[in-house]
Amino acid sequence: MLHVICHQWALRDRHGLANGENQAMKFIEMTGKSLAMIVKDDELHVKDLPGAGVRDDTVVRINQHGDVEVRLRDGWDVIGGLLGNFEERVRRQTGLDWA
Repeated sequence: MLHVICHQWALRDRHGLANGENQAMKFIEMTGKSLAMIVKDDELHVKDLPGAGVRDDTVVRINQHGDVEVRLRDGWDVIGGLLGNFEERVRRQTGLDWA
């Protein structure tokens, strides 16, 4: 007998909610300048940030999965991600915790 296993992947809306979840994803916000200071070589490249619309005064946010989003006029756009122990780097750079 053949068994088929189906996985349903949760698609997230622009608020970070998946398939009826009540709890929004948590983020830490910072400026583009702060982001450029914590990016490692194997992550987003600092020289690529302007091409993604990130300037020193741009508002960006990082979620608990390491996804980096840039603030647009009417929402957010994912531009890449952080790897490794990014949580500590983000907290140390900003002095903030996930909210």
